Amino acid sequence: MSLTDKAIARIRELIRSGELPPGAKLPPEQQLAAELGLSRNLMREAVKALVVARVLEIRRGDGTYVTSLEPHLLLDGVGAAVEMLRGPTLLQLTEVRRLFEPVATGLAATRIDAAQLAEVRGHLTAMRAARADAESLTEHDAAFHRAVLAATGNPTLVSLLDGISSRTLRARVWRGLVDEDAAALTVAEHETIYAALAAGDAALAEAAALVHVSGTERWLRDHLGAD
Repeated sequence: MSLTDKAIARIRELIRSGELPPGAKLPPEQQLAAELGLSRNLMREAVKALVVARVLEIRRGDGTYVTSLEPHLLLDGVGAAVEMLRGPTLLQLTEVRRLFEPVATGLAATRIDAAQLAEVRGHLTAMRAARADAESLTEHDAAFHRAVLAATGNPTLVSLLDGISSRTLRARVWRGLVDEDAAALTVAEHETIYAALAAGDAALAEAAALVHVSGTERWLRDHLGAD
């Protein structure tokens, strides 16, 4: 472990222990460095790294603070990391999505309220109207799934799956451009998911989401020449 990594670990420990709770202001740089037995240069490097990770934020003219540590902040880096992945790794991402998203969709069916269902329906309506526009269809496709995940009431799950899907989003655009039948199939699969949500049927919602995600995965395996 490098000296910078050790410095990062020490600050993280202060946060984990509750000595620096969410929203807390860090002591002045020189004071904190002395308390942790670090040089000021190491302290600066550690703070920079934790700012990038959304653990800390620098407020100009005020100081450095611990962020809210909400999932959408801390897991934001997942999507950025996913965007850097290439080739067969894309299949691993769709596999992860297949393992998590159907279960989340089933959970949403048990928790979704009228307003949330109306939002999902709105995105489905937009998808129907956008069948001839792959980019627009994909945009509403992503919004549909985000609305479904939001209905679980689990922001950690929402942030995690949204990050995983950021790479597969472009794959769905690609699919729409290459496969002219994909638009109709995509809309039909989302119709089935919506119907299950409206019925409050968790098992059917999970099964419908599994069919949908598995179809994307199969298509990618065929087109990437994977086994």
